[in-house]
Amino acid sequence: MYLDVYAIQNVPPCDINRDDTGTPKTAIYGGYLRSRVSSQAWKHAMREEFAQTLDPEGLGVRTKHAVGLIADEIKSQRPDLADEAEGLASAVLQVTGVKVEKSKRTGSEAGSAVSQYLIFIARSEVAKLAGIAIDAHEAGEDISKPTKELKKKVSAAFHGAQALDIALFGRMLADAPDLNTDASSQVAHAISVDKVTQEYDYFTAVDDCSADDNAGAAMLDTIGFNSSTLYRYATVCLDSLSKQLGDARATAEGVRSFLSAFVRSMPTGKQNTFANRTLPSAVLVALRDDQPVNGVSAFEEPVTPCAGVSISHRAEDALARKLGEFSTAYGDAPVDSWWCALDGGTDALREFGSEVTIPQMLEEVSARVLDVVQAGEE
Repeated sequence: MYLDVYAIQNVPPCDINRDDTGTPKTAIYGGYLRSRVSSQAWKHAMREEFAQTLDPEGLGVRTKHAVGLIADEIKSQRPDLADEAEGLASAVLQVTGVKVEKSKRTGSEAGSAVSQYLIFIARSEVAKLAGIAIDAHEAGEDISKPTKELKKKVSAAFHGAQALDIALFGRMLADAPDLNTDASSQVAHAISVDKVTQEYDYFTAVDDCSADDNAGAAMLDTIGFNSSTLYRYATVCLDSLSKQLGDARATAEGVRSFLSAFVRSMPTGKQNTFANRTLPSAVLVALRDDQPVNGVSAFEEPVTPCAGVSISHRAEDALARKLGEFSTAYGDAPVDSWWCALDGGTDALREFGSEVTIPQMLEEVSARVLDVVQAGEE
C-alpha cells in the first residue's frame, strides 16, 4: 500500500534553495526552465517540523557529533564516569565500523572526537550505546577490541523499531552497511508548473554613522530570486513503514506527522530577506494498492497566465485531470482519496475524491491507514 501526497503551492519572490552561485536552483522540464527546490532541502524542513510537534526521543539527529551525544548520555547515567565518557563513547561507536577522528574545527569543537561524516542516529540508539559502553566498562572489557558478543549487542542497538524520521528518510552508513535502513518515503524535487525567468535584485546598504561629507553606499551586492507556483509530490510505502516502526498505531501516527509536515514545512533559505513562507493552495492525497503515481506530467506543458484565473487554480485542475486520466487509462483507481483546495476546487477535483479541510484530512487519512495496516497484520 502506498500513500501519494500532492501539493500546489504558490511562492512569491524567494531564494529558498540556492546553488553554489547563490542563485535559486532550476531544472529544465518539458523544454522550459522551471524553478526547483531539492528534495533534500524539503526533507530537512520536514524534519525541523517534526521537532516542533513530536517527542524528540522518538526522532533522530544527523550529525558528526554522535560521540559527544553518547558521552553526554554516559555522564547522565553514570556521573562518576565523566572522565572516561568520551573515550568509551568513541570506542563503542567505532564498534559499528564508523571511523572517528579529531575535529579540525576551531572554537569549542577543536580537538573533539567526531565521525568522519554525518551519521543519522536515533536518540534511543544513543541511550542504548551508552548503556552498552557502561556495561562493558564495568565488566572490564576493552571496547577497542570488541568480542563477537559485544558486536552483536551494538548491532542490536540499531535494529528493531526505528525512529520515525530514520524510518521515513532512511540511513546509509558506508562503513557500517549492516546499520543501513531503507527509506519508507520518497520526496520528489519540487518544480514550478510555470516557466520562470531568473531575476536579480541589486541592493545597497548605507552606514548609519557615516559623516555627512562621505555620502554613498557602504555595501553593494546582488541576489538572485524567482517566483513561481510549485508542484510538490511525495509517497510513503505503508508496508515498509509499518515493518520499521513495528506497530499499526505508530504507523498511522507517523503518516499523520509526515502529511502534516509535508504540508506545513518550508525550506528557510533567505527567508529573512524575502518573508516567503506560504502554505499550499491545494493538497491531494491518494491511497493506492498498486504503485505510486507521480502526476508531474500534468505540467510537461507549462501552465500559462490567464486573465481572471490564477495559475494555482489552473494547476490544481490540470493535476486532478491528469490523475483521473491515469486511473482511466490504466484501470488503477486509488483505494481512497481526499483533497483540499482554498478556492473550492474544480469538477476534476470533485471527481478525484472527498473534499475535506486539512485537519479532517489528517484525521481521516491516519484512521484509514490504521485500518489498512491492522488488516494486513491479521
